[in-house]
Amino acid sequence: MPSVIPVPLPAQPYDIVITPGGLGEVGAWLGQGDRPLVKPGQPLLVVSNPVIFKHYGQPLVDSLIRQGYRVDIQLLPAGERYKTLNSVQKLYDAAYRCPLERQSAMVALGGGVIGDMTGFAAATWLRGLGVVQVPTSLLAMVDAAIGGKTGVNHPQGKNLIGAFHQPRLVMIDPLVLHTLPPRQWRAGLAEVIKYGVIWDRPLFEALEAAPHLSYYGDLGDGQLLEILTHSCQAKAEVVCQDEREGGLRAILNYGHTIGHGVESLMHYRGVNHGEAVAIGMVAAGQIAVNLGLWDVASAQRQTDLLQKVKLPTQLPQGIGVEDLILSLRHDKKVKSGRINFILPEGIGQVRISDQVEDALVRSVLMAMA
Repeated sequence: MPSVIPVPLPAQPYDIVITPGGLGEVGAWLGQGDRPLVKPGQPLLVVSNPVIFKHYGQPLVDSLIRQGYRVDIQLLPAGERYKTLNSVQKLYDAAYRCPLERQSAMVALGGGVIGDMTGFAAATWLRGLGVVQVPTSLLAMVDAAIGGKTGVNHPQGKNLIGAFHQPRLVMIDPLVLHTLPPRQWRAGLAEVIKYGVIWDRPLFEALEAAPHLSYYGDLGDGQLLEILTHSCQAKAEVVCQDEREGGLRAILNYGHTIGHGVESLMHYRGVNHGEAVAIGMVAAGQIAVNLGLWDVASAQRQTDLLQKVKLPTQLPQGIGVEDLILSLRHDKKVKSGRINFILPEGIGQVRISDQVEDALVRSVLMAMA
């Protein structure tokens, strides 16, 4: 039986479906019932990258065709550095070619980069049409595919161009993770650990108790389902309380303020998103310790868990501390010139603060260099 996590947003409720073999069921979930999510017969644009599509494209396309949809395909290069308006232009061209209508949808088959770009293209083509998220990386399954944040990078910063656009459906097929490279698996676990720190203490403790975590094969099916379910539930609960990041939802950015700066300064090469978030979590944890908000023992538990997953806990070589501090000023979360930091107060509890001085950030980063 599939595990179904509802996301009951008033304007656009949808379900997160977690089920082995779900790739072959996307069409049925979209087109079933008297009020289908997308009416059969409509054109759909499947967006993916060549590697993912080679592995998983055909079962998805076949499921859509069986349900009566007209399917077109657009492949984009893999990698964060291709998350640009130039790539989105290719999606607009494909949407025009299909042609997609307002009752049509785009289907994102891939990791967070594909999901973010497809969601943004769907939000802006014809002033908004449906998007279906079929994530194929752990990071996308537990984070990027859920919540409606879409966008692309600006040369000077990550995700500065974007829109909120909720999906019609999120279909998670855990079986696709067996081809996920170990480094990408570990990157996804950074986001899972994040949920443990900000929201779900039992999840954090379960990760601590697991003998091994750094490889997909380390976990049994039950443990993997627990990680996916707890993480998706945490994201859904936060999003439903604050869909457009007016307050609470900002806690999902734990580790991301400094993490995005690291990614940008590295030009999205050498450090992936999860690795950058791990570095940002260590920095935010130490800032909280220095402010007296968090105890040293809890901060060490976080570092130990990140190191258990073989995630970095120091700044990469070549990152200048002053350059990193300057990049934080251009983060989209800056308000009235103040940088918002998400700071832990306990495992499972954080606060939002704009009262962190540059001198403190500098001293913490210097110690991590």
